[in-house]
Order: sequence, then C-alpha cells, then structure tokens
Amino acid sequence: MSKNKLEVLTPENSQLIFIDQQPQMAFGVQSIDRQTLKNNVVGLAKAAKVFNIPTIITTVETESFSGYTYPELLSVFPETPLLERTSMNSWDDQKVRDALAGNERKKVIVSGLWTEVCNCTFALSAMHDADYEIYMVADASGGTTLEAHNYAMDRMIQAGVVPVTWQQVVLEWQRDWARRDTYDAIMELVKEHSGAYGMGVDYAYTMVHKAPERVTHGERIDPVPAS
Repeated sequence: MSKNKLEVLTPENSQLIFIDQQPQMAFGVQSIDRQTLKNNVVGLAKAAKVFNIPTIITTVETESFSGYTYPELLSVFPETPLLERTSMNSWDDQKVRDALAGNERKKVIVSGLWTEVCNCTFALSAMHDADYEIYMVADASGGTTLEAHNYAMDRMIQAGVVPVTWQQVVLEWQRDWARRDTYDAIMELVKEHSGAYGMGVDYAYTMVHKAPERVTHGERIDPVPAS
C-alpha cells in the first residue's frame, strides 16, 4: 500500500466529486434505500461546504435520460458548474480531468451512481492515468443491485481504492473537537443527517449539558419536562 494512503483525509489534502447524483440514476439503485442515499449525499455535501473542500459535480444526459441533479445538492453548491457529458466514465471528459487537476489535490473522494459503472470506471481510470488516490464513499453511492455494488467495491479495493463512509470522511476532516471554527456547523449537520448519532447529540445537549429552552413554531419548548 502506498504510504500516502496512510495519511488521514484533511480539508487541505482532499477534493470531492459527485458523479451523476440524478433522479433517473437513483431510480435504478437497489443496493441502499434511496432516501438514505440522498441523506448521505447531502450530508457529505454540507460537510464539504463547511470545510471548504473543492467540489466537482458531474452529470450525464440530463435532458434525455437522467434528469436534473438533486435540488438539495445544488442548493449546497449553487455556484458550482455542472459538468455535463455523454460518456459513462467521467474520466473520459476533458472538463472533468481539467477540474480535478485544477484543484491540485491527489486525494479524490467519490460519491456517485452507479457504483458498478460510473464510479468504478472513473476510479480505475483516474488511478491508472494520473495516479490519483481514490476514496470511494460506499454509503453515498449506489448500484443497481446489492451484489453489483458489492462486487464493484471489491474490484476497486483490489485495485487500490480506499473504501469509506460519508460520516467517516466528515469526522476525519474535523479530527479534533477543539477545532471550534467548524464545531458548531458540524454538530448541526450531525443532528440533521446522522441518525442515531445525531439523536445522541440532541440528548447530550438537552439532558446532560442542560441546553437552554428553544423556541419552535412560536412555542417555548423546555428541554426537560416539568415535574
């Protein structure tokens, strides 16, 4: 294994690419619950925004087949250009290669659809042609079957791709809870997108740390019920 892959992901050494996070592509996903998939994709995107990670968004055959990128993803990066193409492999498009090179970071985090096609071909090509290190976000990607997703992940891992999950990436970026400039934003992100972890944060804030009462829909809500 390359020693470079022993380095943890940081906001300074990584870039992110979303490949074809479009509705028609999501319709074909059977390896993960689609709402969970979208939650994870948007959570990863929001974290990238917090840490100022250079982010690329690619699309394929938007008008003729795949539909427009999730509005929840676009709202996180409203100014980011969408790199439209016809090829299944994003690496075949010069715009994508130029965008990756322009970010000047060899660690490329990938979230895309479908795992066995667009993700796999991109990962293998980027590693082969330009020595990129690929970190494949398994739970922010999806395949047409669970078997297709898993075997594609296996093939990529055998070739040297590093498998990760979206929350793992976020916590590697944060690394230290003393990093106060991103702490509050990441806690808000966790509460919204991290399921049981987020619920645990809410519980700790209210029950352990006695967070002050909140105002919700014009009504005062006490974190601890009156006895």
